[in-house]
Amino acid sequence: MEGIVFVRLRESGQVFNYQAGNTGVKEGDYVVVEHDRGLDYGRVVSPREASGEDKAKEQQPKKILRRATEVDLKQIEDNRAKAKEAFFSCEKKIVERKLDMKMVQAEYSFDRSKIIFYFTADGRVDFRDLVKDLAKVFKARIELRQIGVRDEARLCGGYGSCGRELCCKTFLKDFEPVTIKMAKEEGLPLNPPKISGLCGRLMCCLYYEYETYKILSKGMPREGEHITIQQGKGKVIGVNVFKRTATVHMEDGTQVEVKYP
Repeated sequence: MEGIVFVRLRESGQVFNYQAGNTGVKEGDYVVVEHDRGLDYGRVVSPREASGEDKAKEQQPKKILRRATEVDLKQIEDNRAKAKEAFFSCEKKIVERKLDMKMVQAEYSFDRSKIIFYFTADGRVDFRDLVKDLAKVFKARIELRQIGVRDEARLCGGYGSCGRELCCKTFLKDFEPVTIKMAKEEGLPLNPPKISGLCGRLMCCLYYEYETYKILSKGMPREGEHITIQQGKGKVIGVNVFKRTATVHMEDGTQVEVKYP
């Protein structure tokens, strides 16, 4: 790849534009990059994995310095191990300071000049003294970043009710607004536990499936609608948008499957 490529930075999932130069990197490669006053690492991803919002995060792309070497990959693994230690150290300090916040994840930059601590909290938290404590322990720049429940699910990962790994963890990196209307369009039962993800919010898949369902259901009746067909009048008791069929309960008690073009 040459020119501008998309790199997912560290483990956080944020995607930035980078200049590939003559590094010869390709999709899936781990790379060492210039970022935020220091060196960092990430993985080259395809354009389809980089949404419009992600692409806008780097107005003036910095450089990819090199494809990660064996030594670099070893340091990345070491950083992950050290980040776990930093996570527990931060949790201990939170308890000591009696702060109302919950640690989610910790990340080291590639050169270990910065540590990012992700946390959730019900409201604003004054963590200035906590930052000072952590800076003394780790001798690095400290960033505490408050995130929401959807971000927490993305960072921690898991499996949805469909049995697949969470969309936000694997490929869906922007959180679009999801509404009950989208669940209705898919004909799902409006039961919160059945249409909510691990984060407790409406499932992200409702958003990116919505347009497809609108297209597939065009010209078809709604469940519960009373319609007139060749066999007479009846009530729609089931709709299959993929097969483009509707099951109609007729006035005489019979059921008829109607196919739509």
